[in-house]
Amino acid sequence: MDWGQPKVYAVRHKDEETRAASRSGGIFTAVSDWVLSNGGVVYGCVLTEDFSAVHIRADSADDRNSMRGSKYIQSRLGDIFGSVKIDLLEKRTVLFTGTSCQIAGLKGFLGRNYENLICVDIICHGVPSIRVWRAYLEWQEARSGALVNCVDFRNKRDFGWHEHIETLTFDNGKKVSGIIFKELFYGHMILRPSCYVCPFKSTTHPGDITIGDYWGIEKAAPEFDDNNGVSLVLINNGVGEYVFNAIKSEVNWKETRMEDSMQMPLREPFPKPVGRERFWDDFSNKGFGYIARKYGGNGIITKLRRRLGKIKRTLGKR
Repeated sequence: MDWGQPKVYAVRHKDEETRAASRSGGIFTAVSDWVLSNGGVVYGCVLTEDFSAVHIRADSADDRNSMRGSKYIQSRLGDIFGSVKIDLLEKRTVLFTGTSCQIAGLKGFLGRNYENLICVDIICHGVPSIRVWRAYLEWQEARSGALVNCVDFRNKRDFGWHEHIETLTFDNGKKVSGIIFKELFYGHMILRPSCYVCPFKSTTHPGDITIGDYWGIEKAAPEFDDNNGVSLVLINNGVGEYVFNAIKSEVNWKETRMEDSMQMPLREPFPKPVGRERFWDDFSNKGFGYIARKYGGNGIITKLRRRLGKIKRTLGKR
């Protein structure tokens, strides 16, 4: 049974390489390592060779590792719920990770509670259109004269955890880093219509544990803020508490206050933006270069403002 008001923690994995390979603080790796070490299986989202997001089943750390990191597109579930049910009926411990709506969908499919099921949902900003993602990749490939062979939605290793800069690597060795897809994402024009009325944008979630980036860590636990990533962890019930207690030795953790940890997806859905219809009309009738300039921060004026902002921030530190 959910507690109604979760317990809140700041968490960083003790192994620095694990944290570097994770999008935030490495809590997913700690929990999934515990499940795998006890003979369980892990279900989560990976990015395929064609840069689609899909849910897969993993019973090894190597397969699990591909689930690390953010994918700012909706994952395809396929028949994964059926696979989860088979594992549950075979009495294997199952860790299922996904968005809150995917967790709710799984529980609706199963129709009853299973003691061997652990659900971890992510704090979700919203789910972007796959059409826009595909158009963005094709545009970048045309500009670079080569196919994309690697995507990092948020390049923490090169730019730090606080920044949100995407990096694409191409077959010809070229790398492109920028914020175009990030700007489209945070502009909210490309989110699915259901995201604007999402019932899970609150502190109450269907997962046993809810995880995400700990935005606001500089207030909640400044000693944890080293720009290498911190996980916000909400423990929602007794199952979540049992699992968290089992992995505490693998992480550095501190209990924090919910009021110091609030971010928009924990309050309410992002509203449907004014001008969304105009965006989709532009997307349907103009090239992606126009979209990148008008909505993706790739226009000359926006670039100049961003550069001036960086100069001001640099001078302010002196």
